[in-house]
Amino acid sequence: DGTRQLTETGDFAATMVDGIHRYLDRALEETARRRVAPTVGSRERFKKIIGVVDERAKPNLEVVVAHGEPIETGGDGVRASWVRWHVFRGVFGEGLLLEPDGEIAANVVALPDADQTPESLVLARRLAQVGCRVIVPVLIDRDCELSGHPNVRWTNQPHREFVYRAAYEMGRHVIGYEVQKVLSLADHFGRAALPFGVIGHGEGGLIAFYAAACDERIDAVGVSGYFKPRDDVWKEPIYRNVWRLLTEFGDAEIGALISPRAVHIEVSAHPAVTGPPAPGNGRGGAAPGVIETPPIEAVRSEFKKMRGMGAFRQVSLTESDGVGNEAVLSAFCSSLGVGASARRSFSSTPSQPSPARGRDVLPSFTELVEDTQFLMREGEYTRRDYWNDADATNIAAWERSTVALRERFSNEVIGELPLSNLPANSRTRQVYDEPLYRGYEVVLDVYEDVFAYGLLLVPKDIAVGEQRPVVVCQHGLEGRPQDLADPTIDNKAYNQYGCRLAERGFVVYAPQNPYIGQDHFRMMQRKANPLGLSLFSFIVQQHQVTLDWLKTLSFVDSVRLAFYGLSYGGKTAMRVPAILTDYCLSICSADYNEWIWKNASTRSPYSYMFTPEWEMFEFDLGNTFNYAEMSWLICPRPFMVERGHHDGVAPDEWVNYEYAKTQRRYDLLGIGDRCEIEFFDGPHTIHGVGTFEFLHRHLNFRHQP
Repeated sequence: DGTRQLTETGDFAATMVDGIHRYLDRALEETARRRVAPTVGSRERFKKIIGVVDERAKPNLEVVVAHGEPIETGGDGVRASWVRWHVFRGVFGEGLLLEPDGEIAANVVALPDADQTPESLVLARRLAQVGCRVIVPVLIDRDCELSGHPNVRWTNQPHREFVYRAAYEMGRHVIGYEVQKVLSLADHFGRAALPFGVIGHGEGGLIAFYAAACDERIDAVGVSGYFKPRDDVWKEPIYRNVWRLLTEFGDAEIGALISPRAVHIEVSAHPAVTGPPAPGNGRGGAAPGVIETPPIEAVRSEFKKMRGMGAFRQVSLTESDGVGNEAVLSAFCSSLGVGASARRSFSSTPSQPSPARGRDVLPSFTELVEDTQFLMREGEYTRRDYWNDADATNIAAWERSTVALRERFSNEVIGELPLSNLPANSRTRQVYDEPLYRGYEVVLDVYEDVFAYGLLLVPKDIAVGEQRPVVVCQHGLEGRPQDLADPTIDNKAYNQYGCRLAERGFVVYAPQNPYIGQDHFRMMQRKANPLGLSLFSFIVQQHQVTLDWLKTLSFVDSVRLAFYGLSYGGKTAMRVPAILTDYCLSICSADYNEWIWKNASTRSPYSYMFTPEWEMFEFDLGNTFNYAEMSWLICPRPFMVERGHHDGVAPDEWVNYEYAKTQRRYDLLGIGDRCEIEFFDGPHTIHGVGTFEFLHRHLNFRHQP
């Protein structure tokens, strides 16, 4: 049908993944060039993507452990206490309070790096010595001791990653939680007519910087060991991954949100992170990621860009060896009106011990983890409100009202790429010649460096002028089209179901999806997320180009294009047909379940919280589209679930619980016969009994060889 001869050879799956990486590398560079100064609404959008969305409670700051007598350091008395304050729900902040023995000139939140104790933050005591009331919060650290569950398994995920995973699924972030703790102190100090500043180092510098961008009550911010161009954030630990960040915000643009207030950046060594804690003793599964000190020239360039975007009251870039923080501290103090003439000299005398409580990450970690579980449980009701305007009066009303919801799902959850503007340039090569069908490799162009690849099985007895339905059969994680459509391969998960359908007379197409290559493909998700994209952004467009090409084939019925996927192919069955209405039906095998629990539960042994699949988490999905809601986007088209009782993806109870919402939607629209579930006594595999009958019935195709 007008295709060219395919001459390319090699591993098409690996080449596909490499090509998408190149596409994303260019997109990251182009996005950096396109970013402009913040506009109206930028601050609110920034707050949403870092998860600063919850209304805070009254702080009620209280002293938990009082030190008692002032600590004398070089003649400057500083009182130290351990304090706690309410942020929202069951989330509290806690940390070290340092107060000068004399008059208070300013209130400051000083944030250590994640692996520093509040007591070890030298600049905090120096600030107290010159007249500032200082609170040094506890930050979630990078250890992994608490990351897991004693009745499930332990992992080597840094504590920050463990919180990040569940929080991200629920539209929150470990960054946002800690920013909220700082903003809660702004609520507390707002009653005092004193200057208010935030300053931090490393991860504390990130939190200080983001907090100042969120709240205009912060008069000055000091950042040490953090600021740089952010376009390689995908190389950093996953707990710095922020959905859609780079579409609008690099560090320069975040700094511009702080203008016209004071911003002081110190070029110093960033805390060195060479990766997560080493796996061992049964612990594993953490995402890769490093933190390195950037070249000074890169920091200077980003700072120059920031200065050009705002009219700052005071702004400075200082360079130091990262030991004393003297320059940035001096500039920061000046911005708070704690001038040189009013300040006493910094003391280098070692401080006395702080209150006996010391640093304990357990309460903060436990509170944040439990808050993600509260949000997970509440998500069912949040999603109900999100869908409240969908009109289920009749099928036509339902189809009209889900158009906008489909667009939200496509753009806000999956991430929408532009339609391909390249010709498909189809290339094919025959690779099988079976008694009942022939098989062809197919390559189609999608974007520069991005292509679609798959196997097409064409029955031999298609009459001239006859048009047959197509079943698109999708492999799972680390799979290939050959696993299900190559007659010489008998993969027990797939049972050659593509071949069996071709023998029944269906045209079969088995695409290569790019979830292959372990962390190499997962890193595409890291590059894509800050651009507001995901792995499925590419999969959707690959399928769109494939469907458009299939429709051009003379033997294909363009209105009978069905989808049937297993495992990760089942994930595809939930997402791609929900967006691409050219698919006339969808079958999800070995994947359908209570997907939000599957991603966010910190108790269930089925949860991705404990596994190496760190790319699974989709920002704010828990408040918008669980699997039932995805199936509602497929409705009123036929939809089926195939489920083995011994499938380790999730228990039958989860599947039934979520599926009941799917079936109810079809029933209430009067089309319950278009929705079906088949349980069978088997594992994570294609059963191919009820699903084959479902295809015959809804594609109105009974083949008589």
